[in-house]
This record gives sequence, C-alpha cells and structure tokens, in this order.
Amino acid sequence: MINNREDVKETPDEQILSMLKKTATYELGFRTLMVKYQERLYHHIRRLVTTHDDTDDVLQNTFVKVHRGIAGFREQSGLYTWLYRIATNEALSFLQLRKRKSALSLDYGDMAIHEKIAGDVFFDGDAAQARLLTALETLPVKQRAVFNMRYYDEMGYEEMSKVTGTSVGALKASYHHAAKKVEAQLKEEPHTETPVRTGRADGEHRDIYEREK
Repeated sequence: MINNREDVKETPDEQILSMLKKTATYELGFRTLMVKYQERLYHHIRRLVTTHDDTDDVLQNTFVKVHRGIAGFREQSGLYTWLYRIATNEALSFLQLRKRKSALSLDYGDMAIHEKIAGDVFFDGDAAQARLLTALETLPVKQRAVFNMRYYDEMGYEEMSKVTGTSVGALKASYHHAAKKVEAQLKEEPHTETPVRTGRADGEHRDIYEREK
C-alpha cells in the first residue's frame, strides 16, 4: 500500500505500468504516475510557455494525452522519456498556436514577455532569471525546447534524440546556435553589467556555455 506522497514519488516505473495494465488498479496507477512526474513536467513546460496559467493548461493537456495513449506505450523508451516527449509536443503546439493568435490579433500579443513574467504571481525567480526567460522567448520554439533540455534538464544528446526524433549532430548544432543567440540577447540588455546566471533547485549556478559530452 502506498501511504504518502513521498512514497508515491519513489514508486518504480515498472510498478506503475503494472497497475496501469489492470482495470482494477488503473486509477491508482494513473494517480501515482501524476504525483511522481507532474512536478518535473510542470517545470519543463513552464520554461517553455513561461506563465503559470499557460503551464497548467499545457500540463492538463499532457496528462489527457497520456491517459489516451498509455495503452499503446510499448516501453521501448523509459516512462519519463515518453512523458517528456508528450509534454514537449504539447508545449510546442501551444506556442505555435499562441504565435498564430498573436499574428491575427493586435491585442493578444501586445503585452511584452517581461511584463507577463513580472505580473505572474507564481514566478519566484530573480531579475537574472527573468532576463534569461525573456531572452529565451526570442528563440524559435523548437530551438528553445532543445536549449531547455540541454541547459536546464542537463539531458544528454542521445536522450534528447529519443525525445525529439532529431539526430545528435543536429541537436548539438541547434543548442550551439541557441546559446549564441541567448548570449547576444543578454549582452544587449541594459541591466546585465555582470554575467547572467541561472539558478537551479540544487543551488548550482552556471553561466550559459556549450557543454559537450
């Protein structure tokens, strides 16, 4: 029996998948999957779509897609890799739709991204984080996803290739170009006299740089 939230987060993927395969335990299995992975997926989506409300919408759509597709999951990749792929695709679809709406409506895209971040009561980063998010908004949506996977999630290129279906060489080139664009954008910011770093949950702070493995 799973007794509390922390126990749920430690549930092995094999146990979750076993529960999802049986009608009697499907509901418990799906709740377990959500509790274990929703926080990680939330942060991944949030770095792509920026605001809390948009992130909640995309996360909900992600779990709807997971519910509809879990029966067809063939376990050829890890469970989280599969979930991450769905979340990434949902976020990219959302961003592409937002871009189209912005092009059609003068009102929809009027608010600058830094104003959206400043007005988001759920944003808990500092000024440097806000500037980095603003810089990331200048990237094409797929390039932004590649940057986030590599920079924030520290994902290896092989795993990124499984998520995106893109070759390792193309991903390395995409990340390199994205990092250069972000660096250039940050240098243009009037308040970046010192190097902009990104804070992480484990306390590590790093400059933007290309890391090869």
